[in-house]
This record gives sequence, C-alpha cells and structure tokens, in this order.
Amino acid sequence: MELRRRRVRAPRGMWGSVSAAALLVWLAGALPAWAQDNVIGTATLPRDLSPWGMFLNADPVVKAVLVGLAFASLVTWTVWLAKSIEIFFAKRRVRAAAKELAGIHSLEKVQQLSQIQGEVAQFLGAAAIELKLSPGLPDNDGIKERIASRLERIEASCGRRILRGTGVLATIGATAPFVGLFGTVWGIMNSFIGISKAHTTNLAIVAPGIAEALLATALGLAAAIPAVVIYNMFARSIAGYRAGLGDAAAEVLRLVSRDLERAAAVPAERALTDPVIARRVRLADAGAAPRGSP
Repeated sequence: MELRRRRVRAPRGMWGSVSAAALLVWLAGALPAWAQDNVIGTATLPRDLSPWGMFLNADPVVKAVLVGLAFASLVTWTVWLAKSIEIFFAKRRVRAAAKELAGIHSLEKVQQLSQIQGEVAQFLGAAAIELKLSPGLPDNDGIKERIASRLERIEASCGRRILRGTGVLATIGATAPFVGLFGTVWGIMNSFIGISKAHTTNLAIVAPGIAEALLATALGLAAAIPAVVIYNMFARSIAGYRAGLGDAAAEVLRLVSRDLERAAAVPAERALTDPVIARRVRLADAGAAPRGSP
C-alpha cells in the first residue's frame, strides 16, 4: 500500500511543476508586450492635454486650421464692434433729422436748421438741385418724379454703405463649421495612421489625434455661431435704418409737393385780386363762349 501511494503522489508533483513552468513562460511572453504598449503610449501621448498644449502638439495642417478659425472669430467680433457703433449713430442721426423735418412746412425754412446732417441733408440737397434745374416748368408731376428718383438713388447708396462689412459675417457663418470639420477629419486620419504604425490599439495612440479633431470642431462652431447671430442682428437693425430713410425721403417729397402747389396757386390769387387781369379773364371767357348762347 505504501508503494502504491508513493507511485500516485509522484505524478501529481510532476504535473504541478509543469503547470508552474507554463505559467512562467506565458508571463515571460506577455510582460514585454505590456511594457512595449506602455512605452509607446507614454512616448505618443502629449504631456499637456489643455487646448494650448494640444495646439502646440498638433499636426501643421491642424494648426493652420485652428489659426484660421481663431482669426475668423477675431474678425467677427471686430466687425460687430465697428458696425454696432456705425448703425447706432446712423439711426440716431436719421431719427433726429426726421423730427426736425416734421415741424417744417416749407423747404425755404430748412436752411435755418443746422441740426439736419448726413443722409437727410443729402435728400434736401438733391431736392433743391432739381428745383433749380426745373425753373418755370408747368409740369409739377414731372418735377416730383425726378426728385423721387434722386431720393431713391441716395437711399440705395446709403443702404449699400451701411451693409458694407456684413458679408464677411455671412461667409464666416457658412464656412467655419466645414473648416472645423476638415480639421476633425485630418486629426482622425492621423490617429488611424498612428495606430497602423504602432501596431497597437492602445488609447494613448488614438487620444491625441481625436483631441485635436474635437478642438478643431469646437473652434469652428465657436467662430460660426456668433457670426450667424450677429449677422441676423445687423439685418434687423439695418432694416430699421432703411425704414427711417424711407420716412425721411417721404417727408422731403411732401415738402416739395407743398411748395410746388403753393407756387402754382400764387398767380391765380393775384389774377383774382387784380381788377385789370380779372377783366381780361372775363373778356376771354366771353369771347370763347359760343354764339347764340344767352
């Protein structure tokens, strides 16, 4: 019995030594691979994953995209500041001039007002020039049409001038997301290239490129969203400015029409008050009457 027990225990000890040796062999093969992955991850992963650190470690193409988007954002806010000041003073100038015109009944009294400047002053100057070029013409409707044509051209010119610079906002709002998307695609492409070169799927290989891609996307949206909002705000403000110009032009046309009708009514009043002229008018009417009439 003792010999049998010794024969049974001997195989167990042999199998235990074989399994221990296999475990050591497996660890000897796995540990270098893990160490290699850690070395690759440490060498590839940037030390600083802040926005500035990602920019410094980014690919040159991604850097160019980020710089372009930052410049577009700077242009957006510069245009916002400049156009806001310009539109504010333009609308206030038009409103003040329209209030002054509302209390005037003739163009002759406009020269006494020094507060009317800018666009409304151009309206009044154009009306005065057309009146000087059309002396003694009996067709008042033609004079009004020519003055209205001049005022429309001035109004269109002022509208084009106030719109200057807003087209940049529309361009930035439409293209900045796609520029950021280009940076995103380029960063992801670099991530996959790094995976193929390192022959590993370690997150340290993928993370930097994805971080750069997401940074480009975020900066593209940060440049596009304010540009669209500011452009819509300027569109509403400019519409109000144009409405004010239209009201001022209509007021100038009313003053011109009133002066023309007043000038046409003066000879008729003089004819009625002068007895000689009144007698000639009666004689002319009597001569023009048909014969045989009572």
